[in-house]
Amino acid sequence: VNGLLAGVDEAGRGPLVGNVVAAAVILDQNRPVDGLADSKKLSAARREQLAEQIRESAIAWRVISIDAAEIDRINILQATMLAMQQAVEQLDITPEHVFIDGNRCPQVNVPATAIIKGDSRVAEISAASILAKVERDAQMQILHEAWPQYGFDKHKGYPTASHMAALAEYGPCPEHRRSYRPVRECRATRDQQLVTSN
Repeated sequence: VNGLLAGVDEAGRGPLVGNVVAAAVILDQNRPVDGLADSKKLSAARREQLAEQIRESAIAWRVISIDAAEIDRINILQATMLAMQQAVEQLDITPEHVFIDGNRCPQVNVPATAIIKGDSRVAEISAASILAKVERDAQMQILHEAWPQYGFDKHKGYPTASHMAALAEYGPCPEHRRSYRPVRECRATRDQQLVTSN
């Protein structure tokens, strides 16, 4: 595939809280960014450095967030596809082809190819994965400041043992995804406890 390529990836599909974030990036072949890799394999500090380089040197990039209420309304898969679609459509320059990380493509107005494990195989997707992850982590830091009892700065909203314990103790915060089973079950249990204690 020749011409302008965009890579697209998302962060935050698995967590129980906060936004799902998608990024689209068109890299400048004349200004390569060294060290691009799947964002999950990089340290947070390294991701931050690379994200800064990507934002400075890319031809175009866009990051889109879809919030928990919308995820609950349309489901996580649709929300992820919507974020990816908007990220591509809001690029300042229209790419000639889009590479999407994963096994399915959102509805976009340019030719697109889904690539499994694309974040470790295609530089543009790696760049998108880094921008999406850095943005999502920054959002979790903000949520952590608002709701410190859940430890969002540590587990980033994933269903770890400490997150599940906090959920059981405090119930969901407004940013928790109500449609996710652990959150749903936690609410049901708490409602049950309220009924029994009254």
